[in-house]
Amino acid sequence: MDVAGEVLLVLELVREVSATGIAVGGGGNDGVSFRKDCTDLVRRISLLSHLIEEIGEFRSRPVDVEESESESESWSSDLVVALRAAKRLLSLAGNFRSKSSSDGATRRITSLFQSVTWKLEKALSSIPYDHFDISEEVQEQVELVRSQLRRATERYGSLNSKMLSHALAQLLNEEIDQGQLGNRLIKSLHIQNNGSIDREVSLKMGAVPESNGSKSHGVNIISYKSRRLGNTSDHSEACLVTDIDADGQDNSPNKSLDEIKKPDPVAIPDDFLCPISLELMRDPVIVATGQTYERSFIQRWIDSGNATCPKTQQKLENFTLTPNYVLRSLITQWCAKHNIEQPTGLTNGKIKKSDGSFRDVSGDIAAIRALVRKLSSRSVEEHRTAAAEIRSLSKRSTDNRILIAESGGIPILVNLLTSEDVLTQENAVTSILNLSIYENNKGLIMLAGAIPSIVQVLRNGSMEARENAAATLFSLSLGDENKIIIGASGAIPALVALLQDGSARGKKDAATALFNLCIYQGNKGRAVRAGIISALLKMLTDPSNCMVDEALTIMSVLASHHEAKVAIVKASTIPVLIDLMRTGLPRNKENAAAILLALCKRDSDNLACISRLGAVIPLTELAKSGTERAKRKATSLLEHLRKLQQL
Repeated sequence: MDVAGEVLLVLELVREVSATGIAVGGGGNDGVSFRKDCTDLVRRISLLSHLIEEIGEFRSRPVDVEESESESESWSSDLVVALRAAKRLLSLAGNFRSKSSSDGATRRITSLFQSVTWKLEKALSSIPYDHFDISEEVQEQVELVRSQLRRATERYGSLNSKMLSHALAQLLNEEIDQGQLGNRLIKSLHIQNNGSIDREVSLKMGAVPESNGSKSHGVNIISYKSRRLGNTSDHSEACLVTDIDADGQDNSPNKSLDEIKKPDPVAIPDDFLCPISLELMRDPVIVATGQTYERSFIQRWIDSGNATCPKTQQKLENFTLTPNYVLRSLITQWCAKHNIEQPTGLTNGKIKKSDGSFRDVSGDIAAIRALVRKLSSRSVEEHRTAAAEIRSLSKRSTDNRILIAESGGIPILVNLLTSEDVLTQENAVTSILNLSIYENNKGLIMLAGAIPSIVQVLRNGSMEARENAAATLFSLSLGDENKIIIGASGAIPALVALLQDGSARGKKDAATALFNLCIYQGNKGRAVRAGIISALLKMLTDPSNCMVDEALTIMSVLASHHEAKVAIVKASTIPVLIDLMRTGLPRNKENAAAILLALCKRDSDNLACISRLGAVIPLTELAKSGTERAKRKATSLLEHLRKLQQL
């Protein structure tokens, strides 16, 4: 295959895996589900499309044919193998159900997942990024994917490259019948792993910390306490705080094999698994054809415009969802018998509290489910009223946030973001903001495809809706992958617009979201091109001085980026920064010195400029009496100035 064909093949494979969407997943045992890991794998692979597109653009330039073929062999072949294996694994996981007769099936699937993530990370590490002139943004994006793949691989147990290669080969060589995956399939996937991957995998949403391994930016992080969630003054329940680890590393301890070994899990009866998600049901409901599904999944199926039963393909005569109380009771009894906690700690109408005790929420569940049903009503008035009540409930407690999500409220609220009724839209976006405070809900909101609609609200909604849309993007952007997805969605120009023309509260919401998004290197260029530097300069020179701190903090994150550096200097920001070192508050002086240092590193013109503008005196004073960080920055900048004078 020629070079162009190789690039197209890789891009097509990336798109095929990306199109798998959230339909992948698999039933597991003992509370273990592969759904989130498969979804994460899909999302990580989808992020590679930018890389392949840039390689394709590079390949369109005139190059030596022999060199092109050589490079093609060295980078694409391993990646094609890894992507084909990922596609096969997702197909397998989407149909897999653990049977009582398939001893150790979960461990076998685990080893396959480990082999795919291992191969994919290895393939990405061999790409000659410099040769292909890959942009800095895309390189950082790929590095983030690689670091997450490494952690996913290591989380499944100790590495054995020979065993992983063998598992990968079997995965690619075996023909998988999509319709029948009984004992024949399980036997065909048998891998002698000598117990090296006998590890329980925690797949609860948000349980595994994700980090892009980025270095500390050396800035004081904005702490955003959402005091006004749902117009409440009580922020004890709603506190959104972002922070950066000093070294960005995953500090989870490395446990020995003996410590992580778990006994074989018990098999979940097939009737307890939702036919859509293949996961243990917690709120089974019956549709018009008599089939039973997990409420949130069948509701999402219907809300997407489908009018047939997913299992039988028969047309649904109505969309009534009748609770299957008998099956729910059987599942609860089975969970209690096998000492299995139902998802989210919701068991038999009770929620597990932090102290280990349980609170009866059966009455709350019934009321919330009734409200969620009203959200799907054809009446605009019922939409508005139900969304307002959901907004009020979601601001009150974590329990309510869990129950609203469990009742399938998130995808319906996402649909209401595009409502033409202003109040409904405001209540829907604020409800999603409130729900996002609970960590597990962040993933559900992203899976519901909320970002494009939130960005639409941010652009065209009322001022209150725009404010809360910005706050929601901040909350969701706490995850590294989400920073990339939100940045690529067009959110940054809309946030910059709010920063320029929003209300006082809207500007603070936009500033907080932009700060968090710009921690990711790939979003810095987007922010600069959206005009953020002129907006920040306006904030620095505003006589009210109400947002100087926020402006300096964002600018200190941007200043190391070349495009931002050029824009900051071109906007004549240096004199303003020097003046702030003289007259600003201690933290303002600290950040002003940090920005100036970033601007002057390896740039003699900027050094000469700050020298001419009289920066030496305030820098000397700061080196003596500033904060510890300010002293370091000022001392370093003075040293650069001394070296310049000696030239």
